[in-house]
Amino acid sequence: MSNTQSALRALFLSKYESFRRRLRLRLGSEDLADDALHDAWLKLQGLSETGSIDYPSAYLFRMAVNAAEDQRRGQARLLSVDEVEALYDMADELAGGQAGDVLDPSRIAAGRAEIQELERALDELPPRRRAIVIAARVEELPHRDIALRFGISVRMVEKELRAGLKHCCAKLERNYVQRFGPGAGRTS
Repeated sequence: MSNTQSALRALFLSKYESFRRRLRLRLGSEDLADDALHDAWLKLQGLSETGSIDYPSAYLFRMAVNAAEDQRRGQARLLSVDEVEALYDMADELAGGQAGDVLDPSRIAAGRAEIQELERALDELPPRRRAIVIAARVEELPHRDIALRFGISVRMVEKELRAGLKHCCAKLERNYVQRFGPGAGRTS
């Protein structure tokens, strides 16, 4: 083990609580902060030779932030328990009769009306915000790819997406639930 690696590990351990506090504030969750620090520690343990690092504390914190971002990306594609249950309920309702039964025309009409409302809500958004919402939710692109597409930061993508989703939820009279970051899990 090189001196640089030993020094990084020692610094990580000495600044652990400071990193944890900063991550908790940044991510909005103590559990996410702990998981990110754990992943960063494991990455640090498996780190091969490193060159000179000018700002070791910033390097270690960035390592933990990157670990959190990797976790967020992996979880972003997962549905919540409530969403899975809603899909099962919808499937049960649609499959409610025998094979060949006709779907309830009022449900079809209500679904079409809701889609039209969503389209109107999307049309009310500024062009870039609308494109970001569609890229994230329809095309399922990662935030980093969207940021590259529009030449903006990932943070700006997240702000635009949040604003677009809040607008659409308000127009559809639905609650907006944030799934990551400060305020995660709370409806607005």
